[in-house]
Amino acid sequence: MLTRKQQELLLFIHERMKESGVPPSFDEMKDALDLASKSGIHRLITALEERGFIRRLPNRARALEVIKLPEAYSPSIQPRRGFSPSVIEGSLGKPQPVAAPAPAKPVADNGNSVSVPVMGRIAAGVPISAIQNNTHDIVVPADMLGSGEHYALEVKGDSMIEAGIFDGDTVIIRNGSTASPGDIVVALVDDEEATLKRFRRKGASIALEAANPAYETRIFGPDRVKVQGKLVGLIRRYH
Repeated sequence: MLTRKQQELLLFIHERMKESGVPPSFDEMKDALDLASKSGIHRLITALEERGFIRRLPNRARALEVIKLPEAYSPSIQPRRGFSPSVIEGSLGKPQPVAAPAPAKPVADNGNSVSVPVMGRIAAGVPISAIQNNTHDIVVPADMLGSGEHYALEVKGDSMIEAGIFDGDTVIIRNGSTASPGDIVVALVDDEEATLKRFRRKGASIALEAANPAYETRIFGPDRVKVQGKLVGLIRRYH
């Protein structure tokens, strides 16, 4: 599943290439998506490439090839150049609020087991869209949770392997907007993409730290990161 910004950029590239046969420049993409810098475009293009929607052609400037479009894309609904798609016009371009997960509920009379909603996938690696809709529920021991509301996410990626979190695991998250240094959190970056990382502070900035030396710690201004919950448990299936 693509994030809103990823889909906007993909459709903008597609429509521009239909019109002129030439991909837009990074400056044109930045202006079309109303981003502050080209670094956000680089991140979106990398994400689209990793998901198989576009391909960068080597040794050619501005060389992008659209491989596929989202399944839900309708050619009759086309973005405008320098566009803000109609799906967000009513909210002044701000992302739609994330639906709060339903409270975990007991599934046994003795209260030893609790049903927790699974809300999508979370990246332990390159950020992906997360906390979507309740896809299904899982049953976990009640003593894993404690107080508060909880939800579960399926892990994709290997950036947290030294914290014992592997690709394919399911993490249990206590819903909340605060964290202490060292907590493993679901962090929403730029209101667009979520990732599972260790929360640190670097002066006035926030650092999202991987538990894998292959990944760099990423530093953000405090207004760019929103905590959406803390890790409280993990489930792993062995096949």
